[in-house]
Amino acid sequence: MDRVGIEFLSVFSLPPVQYVNLAADLGCHHISTGLTTVPGYNPHAYPAWSLREDRALRQEMIAVMRDRGVSISLGEGFSIRPNMDVRERAADLALMCELGVRRINAVAIDPDRARSFDQLAVLAEMAAACDVETTMEFGPGMTVGDLATAVAAVRHVGRPDFRLLIDTMHLCRSGSGAADLAALAPAMIGYVQLCDVPLVSKHSSYMEEAMGARMVPGTGELPLRDILAALPRQLVVSLEVPQLALAEAGVGPYERLGRCVKAARGLLTQLDVQ
Repeated sequence: MDRVGIEFLSVFSLPPVQYVNLAADLGCHHISTGLTTVPGYNPHAYPAWSLREDRALRQEMIAVMRDRGVSISLGEGFSIRPNMDVRERAADLALMCELGVRRINAVAIDPDRARSFDQLAVLAEMAAACDVETTMEFGPGMTVGDLATAVAAVRHVGRPDFRLLIDTMHLCRSGSGAADLAALAPAMIGYVQLCDVPLVSKHSSYMEEAMGARMVPGTGELPLRDILAALPRQLVVSLEVPQLALAEAGVGPYERLGRCVKAARGLLTQLDVQ
């Protein structure tokens, strides 16, 4: 099974049908998506779009995914925020189900940790009622900032369909690595976002680096082979490699992401022949 996917952040608001075709043309069967254009991250000046508002676009995306053999491996955009109840996202969850999503991702940015844990539990219960599993992303600057806190959140929620999303940048920059992953029960991990970066940031803003300056796997300093070897082998390994400077210089998504797909497959092949 080809496990390599392409993450929503990597394509900088590329319209959904073009996004599906990009993945298929690169031989990838998995994508993640949000429901709308990401404001401020559109260097190619793609037209604004909304899967939330445009039923015809949803139907077109569903049709092209069926025709090209691509599915949505992760539904993005479910954040835990102050003064907001995740039950308000029920309509978005329903739209994700319409698109065939079987897994959504949550990010907590409410500084109240206890409330965040409780809201994650509510979201996981809502998703499970739709036969959808939930992953939770952690990293510097988030309420769930490191692996130990993430494990505490998973134990608080206490559901087998609520698992960790491992982003290789966030994992290493928050102080963990392959050995920490290997110590976890494999069933606790549900998804992988793959990229490379230096071990020590050269950027003044962590978020700007995360959102726009990640590197092709194998061109930075992260121990990616060791990390992948510590993870369950059946997981989707999806490329979250936004390269804003290249996009602003006119390098298109096929060229940018083609390099990433080739590198990811090379890493996975090395694991498979060991």
